[in-house]
Amino acid sequence: MEKLEVFNCSNVFIANFFTDDRGCAHCNREHTLIYLLSGELEITDGGHKSILHPGDCAFMRRDNRMWLQKRASEDRPYRSVVMKFSRNFLKEFYQTVNQRDIPSDLKREKVSLMKFPSNRIDIRTLFESLVPYFDAGIQPDQDILKLKMIEGMHIILKTDVNLYASLFDFVEPWKIDIVDFMEQNYMNELSMEEIAYYTGRSLATFKRDFKKVSDLTPQKWLIRRRLEAARDLILTGGKKVSEICFDVGFKNLSHFSKLYKEMYGIAPTRSVI
Repeated sequence: MEKLEVFNCSNVFIANFFTDDRGCAHCNREHTLIYLLSGELEITDGGHKSILHPGDCAFMRRDNRMWLQKRASEDRPYRSVVMKFSRNFLKEFYQTVNQRDIPSDLKREKVSLMKFPSNRIDIRTLFESLVPYFDAGIQPDQDILKLKMIEGMHIILKTDVNLYASLFDFVEPWKIDIVDFMEQNYMNELSMEEIAYYTGRSLATFKRDFKKVSDLTPQKWLIRRRLEAARDLILTGGKKVSEICFDVGFKNLSHFSKLYKEMYGIAPTRSVI
């Protein structure tokens, strides 16, 4: 039996509780910190496996797909706390950073998962200070959550200064423009040439710039984003799979079903609640 409790304040803070072992494909669309309270978490990323135990924390870079295997211990459920950092939050935080404190020779991290040193007191204090809210069933105040998020940002930057380059890749304005445009138009039938034009670039420049913000090609990014949107709509219920297929931008139901099964391991019709 699975239990899932979520406190979601503008998608900046989420807590998960599971009573059974569970495996799932995780498509990470925002930079994320995950902290393990109990149980065990195995993360497979590009064929490499990392295991988190209670007290461990990891940073997951956005726009990456991983496989998460959550396991309960003999006497305690799997329990984790997750922080997701939206682009708006990162832009606001960046305005508070003293530019002189940012090293000039930063290199953008290629790894999509970074496990932090175990049992750091600053990490443990941050995440475990939020547990009483969940235990009491009280929604944390938005201002408190914001302070916790800022604390989480300092933990990330203290761990590896090169993460400045990954977290704040919108400093060059075109980078965030590309992602925003595609988020707003992934369901529309636009060619790569049209997307490049609407974002003010030649096709070659668009492809080169997009490569700097995602490890996927633009075509693969669009397919994955459409599949994510389709899965959300299917799990929400209320529409037929055939309708959802066309709503998110696919033109062929059988092709959609094939891609969906490849990504989620189950046919879209079997995902319907």
